[in-house]
Amino acid sequence: MIHGIDVSSYQSEKYPVDGYDFVFVKVTEGVSYTNPKWVAQRDRARAAGLVVGYYHYVTAGSMSAQGDYFLGKIKLQPGDVLALDWEEPKVPCKDKDRWLNHVRAKAPGHQVVLYCNRDYWLNRDTTSEAGDGLWIADPDHPAGRPAVKHPWTFHQYSSAGNLDRNAGRFDDRAALRAWAREKAE
Repeated sequence: MIHGIDVSSYQSEKYPVDGYDFVFVKVTEGVSYTNPKWVAQRDRARAAGLVVGYYHYVTAGSMSAQGDYFLGKIKLQPGDVLALDWEEPKVPCKDKDRWLNHVRAKAPGHQVVLYCNRDYWLNRDTTSEAGDGLWIADPDHPAGRPAVKHPWTFHQYSSAGNLDRNAGRFDDRAALRAWAREKAE
């Protein structure tokens, strides 16, 4: 198991990197918000040699427009991971699936994962569609032991100290990097 964090505009551009293998950076929300710190946050992760993931907080509306808005902000590099942050109650499961499918089609060389909390996964999701992997938020369970039966790829297990901590289901950073790059080949 490896460890990482996720950051948004609520965190500094100088977040801690020691002891982490990956960082997910919030880039966009809906079709009008862009995290003003995302480039500096990405650059910090890259400078530390971490695997970089980007996420989009989905809101009600056009899933293709939101996917295009998100992808339009990023100059993707091989091995970048993409994620949908599904927390908005007004976004039904079918729209979550539409976003995942749209972004997977538009960025075929990248792994695309679904982030949601355990309640959404168990009670709102009706399709078990998580793209290329499930990133499950379950702070009630220890790192690497979320309370879901579906195979998970990342587990957000804590938000202590204003920093979301995650575990990755990989033996080491090299294994995560290989997984993240396998679609680019």
